[in-house]
Amino acid sequence: MTLVRIVLKSAWHRRLSLVLTIFSIAISVSLLLGVDKIRKEAKNSFINTISQTDLIVGARTGPINLLLYSIFHVGNATNNVTWESYEEIAALAEVAWTVPISLGDSHRGFRVMGTQTSFFEHYQYGQKQQLAFAQGRAFDDLYDTVIGADVANTLNYKLGDAIVISHGVVSTDFSAHDDKPFVITGILAKTGTPVDRTVHISLEGIEAIHADWEGGVRSPLQFSAEQARKLGLQPTAITAFLVGVNNPIETFRLQRVINEYSEEPLLAILPGATLAEFWRTVVAFEQILLIISGFVVVAGLLGMLTMLLSTLNERRREIAVLRAVGAHPYHILILFILETIVIVSIGYLLGVGLLYLLLVGSQSLLLEWYGINLTLGLPDAQQWLLFAVVLLLSIGTSLIPGFIAYRRSLHDGLAVKV
Repeated sequence: MTLVRIVLKSAWHRRLSLVLTIFSIAISVSLLLGVDKIRKEAKNSFINTISQTDLIVGARTGPINLLLYSIFHVGNATNNVTWESYEEIAALAEVAWTVPISLGDSHRGFRVMGTQTSFFEHYQYGQKQQLAFAQGRAFDDLYDTVIGADVANTLNYKLGDAIVISHGVVSTDFSAHDDKPFVITGILAKTGTPVDRTVHISLEGIEAIHADWEGGVRSPLQFSAEQARKLGLQPTAITAFLVGVNNPIETFRLQRVINEYSEEPLLAILPGATLAEFWRTVVAFEQILLIISGFVVVAGLLGMLTMLLSTLNERRREIAVLRAVGAHPYHILILFILETIVIVSIGYLLGVGLLYLLLVGSQSLLLEWYGINLTLGLPDAQQWLLFAVVLLLSIGTSLIPGFIAYRRSLHDGLAVKV
């Protein structure tokens, strides 16, 4: 207890340099924990891009490729799924619901997805969060459309605006379906998922705009928007579809049935497992971020070491007096260790407080800009482990000036030097 009082009194006399050291450690710890927090939340947000969907089914290809084009709308499908196969699988007893998806068109750089209104009911993300409308409603008419939050913000769209969809993923004048414009009836709330960057129309709308197209070009026989309404707009093929099962136990059996489907080569994947597998391909970037943060912490500890060494000469008389009143050399060593523990502990707590202030201030911005949904909570076991590692490193660092002080003699501290 006496040593603790000595540490606190000694620290008070060097409060300015100690405050700067504590602030340096707080910044280092805040950066280390911040990178770790954002890394974990980015992973969780990515893996939870789609939740409560048991299977994604598409033409046979690689699992990650199917995931990328069906959910993230990156790349294109190797083939389509016939409507007959979709209906047959949707009618299986194990299937609770399905959501068909048709891709291939775009609007000013944003992908267009043909689907049904069941998409807005069954698509979930994060922790069982459902899609919500910031404005308007789901599409009802053939030429209605629902747009994501990023589409509305980027293009400054509002309800009632008319938009023109283009054939393919690159918009050009000759590929525009300008004879069949769509009217915005709904704008979805921000989700931090690819839904924000998607234009949603009905499957019948997809068929209507392609009614007078063949082989990717407009045919001589053209149908007006009203004429297209009178055509049979039943889809013949879709890109993929989402599946929910009645009982999760049946998921793997249904997956095997679809993968062995004899009518055409299909692939059914588990979204969560495939997302986790894809995330493992970028794990190296996580490690690089942690290594950089670790170097920042080391820099903070070196700053503390520099401070302790620079004050050794100033404290020679203090240490000598302690020796003169009976302090053993190892007491001096313990003195430096205790001082380091106090500095690092205060710096860590201050760093955690600073981090949570930053998280509270940037929570909405990270969700809006990067789709990372930060959840605030107490540091987890891994972050406390990081604290233990930093504390052990700092104690090891304090041994250097501690041993120097330990070896100094009583005469060296009390002698008057001219």
